[in-house]
Amino acid sequence: MHGFANPKRFLSLAAWLTPALLIGGLLTSAAALYWGLFQVPPDRLMGETVRILFLHVPAAWLGMGGWMAIALSSLAFLVWRHPLAALAARAAALPGLAFTIICLATGSIWGRPTWGTWWVWDGRLTSMLVLAFLYAAYIALAQAAQREGLSPRIPALFGLLGAINIPIINRSVVWWNSLHQPPSITVGKSAIDAEFLIPLLVAVIGFSLLFGGVVLARMRALLADIQAEARLRRRAMEAV
Repeated sequence: MHGFANPKRFLSLAAWLTPALLIGGLLTSAAALYWGLFQVPPDRLMGETVRILFLHVPAAWLGMGGWMAIALSSLAFLVWRHPLAALAARAAALPGLAFTIICLATGSIWGRPTWGTWWVWDGRLTSMLVLAFLYAAYIALAQAAQREGLSPRIPALFGLLGAINIPIINRSVVWWNSLHQPPSITVGKSAIDAEFLIPLLVAVIGFSLLFGGVVLARMRALLADIQAEARLRRRAMEAV
């Protein structure tokens, strides 16, 4: 694992893995969405609105998964000083925020016909909204740290601290009374019929591949910016 923390080795791996993940993710996600939107029959209780499931659930999982990527990358940076760990955390923040916003938006659209309202301040929705604010704060903090030359340990510590919200999101429908339905998929069992579960899992895989491809692409872009800035500084020093 330490070998891939070398920027040169990482770039050689990411050069082919990034397009592979992006193309694979796009094709798999498109197939899963077509399957869920046009092939799966309406639900007995929720009717046609159940089709939001195939976008809402992957977005929710990747919104939480994105922050876990930030937390694990931050831990790797703080403990092992991996040179690319801080970049990985920064790269995961923007797609994580995007999926969190998609989750909140699709949840509101789904909630309107199901609950009769666009929004309720229950544990699941509120903690997910907090996650969106945490993403925005992390992105601003990481950019400020780079711009002002502050220690990258500051956003890394914030990334670890924000991970406290993930189990709160996960268990919120169990801990508090909520309009949001309880967990449909738990370890070893599922309350979702196979007709819905299989395309849902395909959608999760597809969007996860897409997420990974975007993170790698952003890491390459961030690394290129750092290397370009370093070259400019060397040239400036040589000119003096």
